Amino acid sequence: MKKFIVLYAAPIDAMQQMDGSTSEEKEEGMKAWMEWAASCGGNLVDMGNPLANGTRIVPGGGIAESETKVTGFSVMQAASREEVITLLKDHPHLAWNPDCAIEVHEYLPLPGN
Repeated sequence: MKKFIVLYAAPIDAMQQMDGSTSEEKEEGMKAWMEWAASCGGNLVDMGNPLANGTRIVPGGGIAESETKVTGFSVMQAASREEVITLLKDHPHLAWNPDCAIEVHEYLPLPGN
């Protein structure tokens, strides 16, 4: 099995998205994620977490706000990238805003290992 990191991108971070939401709305949003997680079975290695306050560090020590807008991650495993993409097809992250996206990156072995 290959391992993949799944990155969730959105125009605003998860905390901003949830601002002003009622407990019921937050619970309903998590219900969709939990249903997706259950549908993945053993392919979902780590559901991950929401992310916020991304910082970009560049050579020379420059620091700026991240431009990638990564708002969360998960770790998945599958025989192929296509299998992971199929599992992500109806992911709830894609439903809440048309500017949302999901990226899939395959773990590669470290050189010499």
